[in-house]
Amino acid sequence: MLGAPKQIFWGATRSMDARQLKVEAARAALAHVSDGMRLGIGTGSTAEEFVRLLAEKVANGLTIVGVPTSERTAILCRELGVPLSTLEETPELDLTVDGADEIDPALTLIKGGGGALLREKIVAAASARMIVIADRSKMVETLGRFPLPIEVNPFGLRATEIAVAAAAGRLGLSGPVTLRMTEREPFVTDGGHFILDASFGRIPDTRALSNALHAIPGVVEHGLFIGLASTAIIAGDGTQSVYAARKPGSSIDHDVA
Repeated sequence: MLGAPKQIFWGATRSMDARQLKVEAARAALAHVSDGMRLGIGTGSTAEEFVRLLAEKVANGLTIVGVPTSERTAILCRELGVPLSTLEETPELDLTVDGADEIDPALTLIKGGGGALLREKIVAAASARMIVIADRSKMVETLGRFPLPIEVNPFGLRATEIAVAAAAGRLGLSGPVTLRMTEREPFVTDGGHFILDASFGRIPDTRALSNALHAIPGVVEHGLFIGLASTAIIAGDGTQSVYAARKPGSSIDHDVA
């Protein structure tokens, strides 16, 4: 939707705990799902609440097909009876519903806390619309409080770490860049990659950082989602929809060939 961002409030609710807020955001997103849709289905705790509610609708006759953004999501969908496809079989999607780690007023996102950022971005880019669901704690004025996940090739890891820090430094950003671990072993994504978590603090120019990271050969993808989300549904003491100020997909999130 073009023009200035606008907000719509859907009634007040009582203060709720974190899981209840996720359920309310997921329930509001489900209202955008109609019969026959091809859905991208996100990864993470909020997306899982959406899957559970979606499964109830499917059990009651809703006909959709879903493309999961991770093996974790695929397992949950199969357990609950949500029919699945792949991007090879269904390369164009009507809608993706996913969570986010941070959301700014322009609906630029940080994603990847759950380790699925590459598949999440591929699925979102294949969708006509992307709805982000979250609780109000994820809304920020400027991205960067949450460490930025950067998916990297295991080969040449140390060289890539140095290149990431140098690229950030040229943009005036600094902070620890750490390899994500699971106990004593590096975390491995569904695609077989590692993740660096970059604690840069405030990121005033997300596009410049996106371009700089994409220029590093060892970087597979990063968790800045620019120009992909069309709507954010935020649950707090009321459910709020925030619409993108520019048409999603009007510009890609990097300019590097």
